Amino acid sequence: MRTTVDIPDETYRKIKILASQRGTTFRQLVLDGLSVVARSAPAGKKKRFEVPILPSTRTDKIDLDNEAIYDIIGFP
Repeated sequence: MRTTVDIPDETYRKIKILASQRGTTFRQLVLDGLSVVARSAPAGKKKRFEVPILPSTRTDKIDLDNEAIYDIIGFP
């Protein structure tokens, strides 16, 4: 992907010199820096949704097993 980034002249010169000292290109030095940032970024953790537990006033209980649930839902 190609993108444009405005870099101040002084910063560009410093990075260009650093790349030359390391025997690499400006582009590769920037890509290396971006990969460090990408590795340290959170991995997009999904927020856990917690269903609230609501107290019931019912005193009777329903005993369900897998077969009864499948009968209610109607799995094929």
